[in-house]
Amino acid sequence: MNMEAGTAQPGPAARSALWLPLFDELSDPTVCARLAAEADEAGWHGFFVWDQLRWEAPVRRVADSWITLAAIAASTERLRLGPMVTPLPRRRPVKVARETATLDQLSGGRLTLGVGIGEDRFAREFSKTGEQLNDRARGQMLDEALEILTTAWSGEPVHHHGDHYTVDDIQFLPRPVQRPGVPVWIAGFPGNTRPMRRAARYDGFFPVNLEHPDQLAEVVAKVTAFRQDPTAAYDFVVGLPVGVDPHPWQQAGATWCLSEFEPGRVSSDQVRDVLRDGPPSR
Repeated sequence: MNMEAGTAQPGPAARSALWLPLFDELSDPTVCARLAAEADEAGWHGFFVWDQLRWEAPVRRVADSWITLAAIAASTERLRLGPMVTPLPRRRPVKVARETATLDQLSGGRLTLGVGIGEDRFAREFSKTGEQLNDRARGQMLDEALEILTTAWSGEPVHHHGDHYTVDDIQFLPRPVQRPGVPVWIAGFPGNTRPMRRAARYDGFFPVNLEHPDQLAEVVAKVTAFRQDPTAAYDFVVGLPVGVDPHPWQQAGATWCLSEFEPGRVSSDQVRDVLRDGPPSR
């Protein structure tokens, strides 16, 4: 679990980030890289992107999140960046180990890895590609993959023989810039204690589908009770539609507020209008 760069201490102001679906116009990595550079100059703290294979109509074009993030890393200097969120059970953990370490090197230690079990109901990207549909099995895959990543980032050889993955004595070098590894935020539905217990072992929790700050306050209390060291730095992340006041959420415990955009309607002009006003939580 990372206790260094990338995790924000709860304080009077949450950090602000843009959270973009890489669809249609934003499926061009050069467009996103330009927007990220402008956000960097405007004082935003982060720039996070969706990680999807497909989306429902009217969306037709979808970019790869990791290639796009490499372009963003090369175009910015201060922004924290990352996929938000990667459904880790549909990715090979050994490949993600290489990708995360390389991207953390490229960005100078600015990567945060958002992960979850994934969801099939919005885009059917699991059922249409023959991936695992059982939530419990995907949860097991997520836990195994995170174990592999944690060891890979340490620089020690990985010896993993699980129900879903095997890694037999492979060392992953170079290591990420951040020590002991890339910060991990776990996404999940807060009505289920399993993702909250999982999140308590890592660096942050991103509860999805919250409707009111009071719900976040309850989540903060529960996750804090599960954590081994409640005094250590930790992030609570919320996604808020553009224009929503972030201050009640930060008072409820949010350390990061992500400005989210409608996936079927977002354009570079819309994003630019938002980012030019600067972070809403400052």
